[in-house]
Amino acid sequence: MTNAAPTVAPYGSWISPITATDLAASGHPVEGARFVDGEVWWSEQRPTEAGRTAIRRLGPDGEPVDVLPVPWNARTRVHEYGGGAWTVTGDAVLVFAEFSDQRLYRFDPRVDVAPVALTPIPLTASAIRYADLSVSGDEVWCVRETHAGGEVIRDICVVPLDGSGVDDHAAMRSIVGGSDFLAYPRLSPDGTRLAWIAWNHPQMPWDGTELRVLSLASGEVDVLLGGSEESVLQPQWIDASSLYVITDRSGWWNLHRVSVADGAVEPICPIDADFGAPLWQLGAGWYRTLADGTLLTARTVGTDTLAIFDPATGALNDIELEGVSSVQICDVDGRRILLRCGGARVATGLRLLDLDTGALTDVRLAVDDLPDIAYLPEARALAFAGPEREVHAIVYPPRNPDFVAPDGELPPYVAFVHGGPTAHVAPAVHLVYAYFTSRGIGVVDVNYGGSSGYGREYRNRLRGQWGVVDVEDTVAAVRGLADSGLADPNRLAIEGGSAGGWTVLSALTTSDVFACGVSYYGVAELVEFVKETHDFESRYIDGLIGPLPEAADLYARRAPVNNVDGLSCPVLLLQGLSDPIVPPSQAERFRSALVRKRIPHAYLAYEGESHGFRRVETIVDAREAELSFYGQVLGFETPGVPRLELTRP
Repeated sequence: MTNAAPTVAPYGSWISPITATDLAASGHPVEGARFVDGEVWWSEQRPTEAGRTAIRRLGPDGEPVDVLPVPWNARTRVHEYGGGAWTVTGDAVLVFAEFSDQRLYRFDPRVDVAPVALTPIPLTASAIRYADLSVSGDEVWCVRETHAGGEVIRDICVVPLDGSGVDDHAAMRSIVGGSDFLAYPRLSPDGTRLAWIAWNHPQMPWDGTELRVLSLASGEVDVLLGGSEESVLQPQWIDASSLYVITDRSGWWNLHRVSVADGAVEPICPIDADFGAPLWQLGAGWYRTLADGTLLTARTVGTDTLAIFDPATGALNDIELEGVSSVQICDVDGRRILLRCGGARVATGLRLLDLDTGALTDVRLAVDDLPDIAYLPEARALAFAGPEREVHAIVYPPRNPDFVAPDGELPPYVAFVHGGPTAHVAPAVHLVYAYFTSRGIGVVDVNYGGSSGYGREYRNRLRGQWGVVDVEDTVAAVRGLADSGLADPNRLAIEGGSAGGWTVLSALTTSDVFACGVSYYGVAELVEFVKETHDFESRYIDGLIGPLPEAADLYARRAPVNNVDGLSCPVLLLQGLSDPIVPPSQAERFRSALVRKRIPHAYLAYEGESHGFRRVETIVDAREAELSFYGQVLGFETPGVPRLELTRP
């Protein structure tokens, strides 16, 4: 940034200091974290190391060092989205699921040269997977997922820490199964009962789950609450006969107390806010018990708020975290709290909160270096009038101190559509967004109907309406920007990944609002998708559109690949060739339809990439291709970026 007068240049053509390499090489998403013998350990995605998930800590000089050495990769494929892939014993020994073979290992960084296997080699590679790990005594309690003969079976099992389970299969004990899915295996303080959450197809965990409790002595199982229309999350024992739990029976994910003796369920903090979120990854939590018996909580209504709840008095006292709009509670050590948090001007990362002083200290951010704040967009939370509902969105206008647009020119905008579709976005420092906004391209991030963070009714708006409500709400957001004079109505684009890619392709084939669209590993049709996708989401479409075979005609009518006759604008498709969730066949079917319709397009397929790109070279190539694509279609130069070759009629 200079003190010279800004250069006048068209939106989209501004020169930015933020490169696609910056998005990849300086970024390393930080995930779960915990206190270990006074230190902080955390998991970190490493794009520069082939995308592996490392376990790290701070070294003597305050710089991050590996606990788990290269090339070990602490990542589980249970549900394909994983979660709870590592834990630590009381004497600081790491226990983790290794991505390459999905076996469990232990590793003592003080003495071990290499990790030691705890589970046997499966007959088929990665056929047995483990997640949601916790240690009790000399055993690991976890969710096990077994793939055999085209079937997937899950149970809660116990793995000996001494490694005897490698050769003696009988040493590994199956505790309970009996449902398609299980989560949160939690042993009671006296060791006599096991609590967990269970659900079956076609429910997803945000639709309907059950809290179950097993007597380890008698084998008797009690279902304490839940059902097909009640989502129960995160059971936590209070004592040997009662638990805290989150349930949305009121329409919001609220905290409750449950008695094991008589099954009594008591709401303890009734409020129109979500103390939970969609369980995409196992082990997720939204509250922790503090030493004085109060609960540290994170609740959401659009954005997140950290607070302390006192079950004895009912008092809920918010904790001010300046600039923070999203927060995840990772661990508690007395009055020290580990948070993963961020906001529109606060980079997402791991931070240490001192409850006594209020001090919030960086431990490890998700990026090494942030650009000058002058090049970061200012996020604005707005609501737009939709056809039947208010639509929530975050707007990131163009911003670059070195450039201004010619008088009278309106900026192009890209609507970003989050995946899921049951998910949520909040104001944040997104370098991807800054990559575009610093070049004069606005971004609007849409929490369309079906998104979480606004209660169950808002989530349920997408039931049976996927490809309709999400499209209508995204269109309403960009039209609202154009009608307000903030965006050029002729230069609107749409981008999304996975389920967001479905919305992109649906919007392009059923509306004429967008000049072009970009689909990252998006769903293009449904009949084959439900056959080809993984087990966790194989019945998701039952709720989003309808069950088969009854809804077969609706599957065909909604599928973007069958509606290409309604498409008249260019499309960019990007796909990982090792994606088990949205297989390459989805993008390839849509590409074939584009060829038949003679629509300008490009299809970029990446070897070794899965659902979400993790490698530096892929991230760089994909973002530069996307920028070049926008420039060619929306009519501006993209200096310093290789030209993407489009297939044209």
